[in-house]
Amino acid sequence: MTTATTDASPDLSSQPRAELPLWRLYVLRLGYLILGGGLVVYKWPLLFHHDKPWPLMTSVVICMLVAMSVLALLGLRYPIRMLPILLFEVTWKIIWLAVVALPLWLNHRMDPGTRELTNEVLWVVIILAVIPWRYVYSNYLARRADRWR
Repeated sequence: MTTATTDASPDLSSQPRAELPLWRLYVLRLGYLILGGGLVVYKWPLLFHHDKPWPLMTSVVICMLVAMSVLALLGLRYPIRMLPILLFEVTWKIIWLAVVALPLWLNHRMDPGTRELTNEVLWVVIILAVIPWRYVYSNYLARRADRWR
């Protein structure tokens, strides 16, 4: 005989999540298009057209960025479900800017290659602008976590 146990606290994880307005979904889609499309234009040609074998880390970075572009383009169809891709993009870029670029810049030791990459990474402001931060807060931080068992 099986007995059901009841939990006095409500299961917030099963409650419907607040929907974003349609205009917000289109703004999100724009972010996915900029991220995914930019990677398709700049990284996919490198994947298919390279004359000599890549250094190990170059091959890893190119393959990861191509995978990121595929997932970002999937965000055009599922903008809310693919939100973690945008959060990953923002997170790694902010960490890189804070840990690598900023100390070099403050110490006047930024070389041309780092300066060029910093300029590319700073495009993250577009992704920062399209992310619905209230939604992220209420659904990823304030919401009760999923069960562990």
